[in-house]
Amino acid sequence: MAAPPVVDIPLVDERLAEDLANGLAAVEKLLRSSVESEDAFVTEASRHLIEAGGKRFRAMLVLLAAQFGNHEAPGVIPGAVVIELTHLATLYHDDVMDEARVRRGSPSANARWDNTVAILTGDYLFAQASEILADLGSEMIRVQARTFSRLVRGQIRETIGPVDGTDDITHYIRVLADKTGSLIATSGRFGAMLSGAPVQVADLVTEACEAIGVAWQLGDDLIDVASADSGKTPGTDLREGIRTLPVLYALTSTDPADARLRALLSGPVAETDLEETLGLLRAHVAMAQARQELIRWVDRAKAALAALPDIPARTALIALCDYVVERTG
Repeated sequence: MAAPPVVDIPLVDERLAEDLANGLAAVEKLLRSSVESEDAFVTEASRHLIEAGGKRFRAMLVLLAAQFGNHEAPGVIPGAVVIELTHLATLYHDDVMDEARVRRGSPSANARWDNTVAILTGDYLFAQASEILADLGSEMIRVQARTFSRLVRGQIRETIGPVDGTDDITHYIRVLADKTGSLIATSGRFGAMLSGAPVQVADLVTEACEAIGVAWQLGDDLIDVASADSGKTPGTDLREGIRTLPVLYALTSTDPADARLRALLSGPVAETDLEETLGLLRAHVAMAQARQELIRWVDRAKAALAALPDIPARTALIALCDYVVERTG
C-alpha cells in the first residue's frame, strides 16, 4: 500500500506507515470520545476545534517516539490524546487572548459563542486531559505539569514583552521554546516513556522534538513574509503588528537605507502599506538571518537524532527536519 505522509513527508517504510495510520485512527477515536459530556452543549463546544481538523502533528510525534520502545504499549494512545487535548485547550485560550475570529478555516469558539464559553471549554479540555493522565502514572503527571508551567510562562513572557536589558531576539526565541517547543518536546518524551524506551533515548527524542518545534515556528515566520503559495495569506503577522524573527532582525538595522522599512515595521502595517513592506522585507538580509536561525535549530535536532537507534522512525524524524527547512523555500 502507498505510505501516508507525516506532515507532507512520505514514509518509505510501509510497516511504519501502517503503524502510524492505525495509531492515529485510534487517537482520533479516543480524542472524540474523551470530550463527550452528558451536556450536549459542552460536547459541541469541545468538539468544535476537533472537527475543524488539524494535522495531529503532536500525536504523530508521540507515535513516532513510541517506535523506539514498544509502540503497542497500552499507554501510548492515551498519552497522544493527552497531548492533543492540551494543545487544543491552548488554542481556545489563545484565540481569546488574540481576539482571533478564525481558527483552522472555521469561526473560532470565541467568535461562534463568546470569550467565556471559549475559556471554559479550554479549561474543560485540560480537565479531560488530566483525567486520562491520572491513569498513566505520577511521572507522566509530573512531566505534564512542568510542560504546562512552561506554556504559561511563555505566554506571560510574550504578553509583558522583554524586560529591560534583555535582547529582543533572545526573548523571542525563549518565548517560542516555551509556547511552542515545550509541548512538542513533551510529545516526544511521552511516546518514548510510555513505550518503555530507555531514559537516554527519551532525553534525545525530547531534545530533538523541542528543536523541531522551534524551527517549525521560525519557518512559519518566514512563510508569512516570503510565500504567496503556502495556503496562508502573506503578511498576516505584519497586519497584526506581531514582531516575528525577520521583523526583529530588520529592526536591529542601523543602516539609513532601512529607515523606511523600520518605520513601516514600528506597529501594525496598514493594508495600503502591506505590499511595500513585504517587498522591502523580502529583499532584506533579515530574511537570511532568520533562515539561518531556523537551520541552527534543525541542526540541533539532527544532532540529537543521530545518537538514536537507526530505525525507520529515526529516518522519518530526520526527513521531518529536512521538510521544516524545505517548506520555507
